Amino acid sequence: MAEEKDVDRFLKGDGLDSDREKEIGQHIGYRYDVNLVPDDRPPTPFLAKYIEFMGWDDLNWLEDVHMGYEEGQPAVFDRNINGWVSVPEGLELPDNQQDRDMIARELLIKFQMSERHPLIQLNKAYRKF
Repeated sequence: MAEEKDVDRFLKGDGLDSDREKEIGQHIGYRYDVNLVPDDRPPTPFLAKYIEFMGWDDLNWLEDVHMGYEEGQPAVFDRNINGWVSVPEGLELPDNQQDRDMIARELLIKFQMSERHPLIQLNKAYRKF
């Protein structure tokens, strides 16, 4: 008989499940599968089309992209340029952090595909063919 997975077990208990965790007195975070946590919020319409176009099942590569702040203004961090991309002024952001993160993912993808992205400009300046 298959054992049912209780995704809330880490919230209900002390988080010390393995013998090693009990021995050291803290949990080992990387062994938990974040995909077990249900996400009932759909992506933005743009992200849904993007996933479909790319032929992917999910946005795992964007799971660690979050809406942050740079100098008090909402922004998303782009690792490719090692800098913050500011959210356009006047954009209404939802109160829910998960929804804000979806918007951050969409903004990041759109910026990375735009002509204004530094890597696009470098490609044009230095490509050989």
